[in-house]
Amino acid sequence: MTKVSSANDIGQKLLEKKVISEDQLEIAKRELARNRSGKNIGAILVEMGFLSEGALGEILNESTGIKKFDLAGSIIDAKLVKKLPKEFAIRNKLIAVSYNAISVTIGMADVFDIVSIDQVRRYFPIEFKIIPVYIPEADIMKAIDQYYDYEMSIEGILKEIESIGTKKNVSEEEQLKGDYKSPMVRLVDAILTDAVHRGASDLHFEPEGSFLRIRYRIDGKMAQIRSIHKDYWSAIAVRMKIMSGMNIAESRKPQDGRINSEIIGRKIDFRVSTQPTINGENIVMRILDEKQSILTIDKIGFSETNIKILKKIVQRPEGVIILTGPTGSGKTTTLYTVLNYINSIDKNIMTLEDPVEYHLPLIRQSNIRADVGMDFASGIKALLRQDPDVILVGEIRDKDTAITAIQAAMTGHQVYSSLHTNDALGAIPRLMNIGVPPYLMSGAMIGVIAQRLARKLCGNCKKEMPLDEFEKKILGPKYAHLTSIHKAVGCEKCNQSGYKGRVVICEILPFDHELDEMILRETSRREMLEYSVKKGFLTMVDDGLEKVSKGVTDLKELIRVVDLTDRM
Repeated sequence: MTKVSSANDIGQKLLEKKVISEDQLEIAKRELARNRSGKNIGAILVEMGFLSEGALGEILNESTGIKKFDLAGSIIDAKLVKKLPKEFAIRNKLIAVSYNAISVTIGMADVFDIVSIDQVRRYFPIEFKIIPVYIPEADIMKAIDQYYDYEMSIEGILKEIESIGTKKNVSEEEQLKGDYKSPMVRLVDAILTDAVHRGASDLHFEPEGSFLRIRYRIDGKMAQIRSIHKDYWSAIAVRMKIMSGMNIAESRKPQDGRINSEIIGRKIDFRVSTQPTINGENIVMRILDEKQSILTIDKIGFSETNIKILKKIVQRPEGVIILTGPTGSGKTTTLYTVLNYINSIDKNIMTLEDPVEYHLPLIRQSNIRADVGMDFASGIKALLRQDPDVILVGEIRDKDTAITAIQAAMTGHQVYSSLHTNDALGAIPRLMNIGVPPYLMSGAMIGVIAQRLARKLCGNCKKEMPLDEFEKKILGPKYAHLTSIHKAVGCEKCNQSGYKGRVVICEILPFDHELDEMILRETSRREMLEYSVKKGFLTMVDDGLEKVSKGVTDLKELIRVVDLTDRM
């Protein structure tokens, strides 16, 4: 398809959709034939006022599959942008907006400019696929001005702020507009981009006496990234409050907000919370990356044995499946992954969450609203009038929620929820403690999944090393044949930590008739465990040691997340 024929096709599409008239199309074609400006027919129609940028983007998407990229609502990687020379970007009216291991996405005013697309290939690895997306010319030129002419690195912006002084670095008007001329606006964008780049799950801004500490939570552990003079904190905090829709004048009470953005080509949500402290407002951002958090069931990190058990228990048509574990153990990710696995057009799946973190297709998701009387218990009753097949209750916190959820399961529904306990068997006494009678639980439970997240060894630097006596004792007789295991070392790819990414350590306890009878008789925990182990139940310790033996993680990390004191 040539550039001219494609342009004519777009013109014809616009005409068919009655977005423009025949005479408007003819005028634009005549201007295109003169070729004075080098613009495409879509840009000419927009320039003449015959067509809006939004309508042009929709037609391009519909007729060619080429998407319109929202540059204004995105934060792109300055290092990626500068891989293309500024003069080349200006001449061809394009900008690099995102990339992954196999492709790079290029925002273009003329997505049919094949010559420019071919020239882009010179600046990236030969195997990379070039994916064009449509961005209006004015937006591209503004972004080129921003990313090439203004400092975008954290270190560079801080030097710029220091050179101009704190009094001149920002105005409230610039903050409200998000003007990139303001170094504080660029600094916040740069920090958010850096946190996403490093795979952080949380971002902490912690004011101290004379400085601001910035820490990321990466793979479950806090890491200090940098310190900034406290003089800059007020302006940074104002910018983040504006982005998350908070009251910038309120600093005496906690606030909650949310930022929706596209960073390095991924849709990222930041859940923002402020907390007044003696040194000033503390701000924490939870980073929600939908692409990384909604996985297929085979890629969630469970062992093959646990995947088989999980796939089996979700086949039971009614009953309760509970996820247990401490905060930050991946319960929400597992719940969403299971819902995604069972999701189909012939099921009505509804959720009650506090709050909804990721949006799933076909699933009706609702936020808890305690301020209007919409709590978990009353919410379940409302959902039952919506003809659901499957219900997700974000968390069981009290007797009313627990009993209502179990009663929903007893009336023919499959119910998923989470609970804070140390292990799978601990869910039974925990439910009894909050007031659920054994006769209600017996027969209503499908299974309990308990999990933790352990850091994975970095595949680039992990090293096989001999076992010492302490490690042999921890591993036990099952792994007596091992003489060495992989351990953390540290390299540039893992920031010298020795770990990169996380893996689930879990146990799945399926319920059968015998366990139901044990619950009814209030049998001791020890007897329940002995019976379950005889039936093939593998504890988190068993699952963790298996992953250690395969070099997925190491004993040091396993000891950190799972209780192994009885083996020491």
